[in-house]
Amino acid sequence: MSDYNWCHNPDCHKIETQSRVRGTGDNKVLRTVKIKVGRYGNYQPNIWNYFCNQSCLMQFLNKFGQEIANTYSVKQPSETPIKVEKEKYDTHRYRYTDNGYERYATVGTRTEIKLK
Repeated sequence: MSDYNWCHNPDCHKIETQSRVRGTGDNKVLRTVKIKVGRYGNYQPNIWNYFCNQSCLMQFLNKFGQEIANTYSVKQPSETPIKVEKEKYDTHRYRYTDNGYERYATVGTRTEIKLK
């Protein structure tokens, strides 16, 4: 596999920026951006290895998003079993009165969702 990809936006080469200009003299062209794979230290390797910036990604999705959704369509919902744990605890809040802010006691609920 190559260490580089070309931006997958089919209109990337039509965007007028200095980084896309190639050639000499009168033989200048706008070229699709070459992307180094893993350029963000594999922080988000899934999408940014294929698009040079968010603008190109959004143009691509506007053009092909419906086809992608139809190709990988979902016919029924997915479910994951979970366990919900609720814990009550004493805490306090503040309310504004004519004499300024007043602290009062209340009971809070801490909810934790765990996968089974």
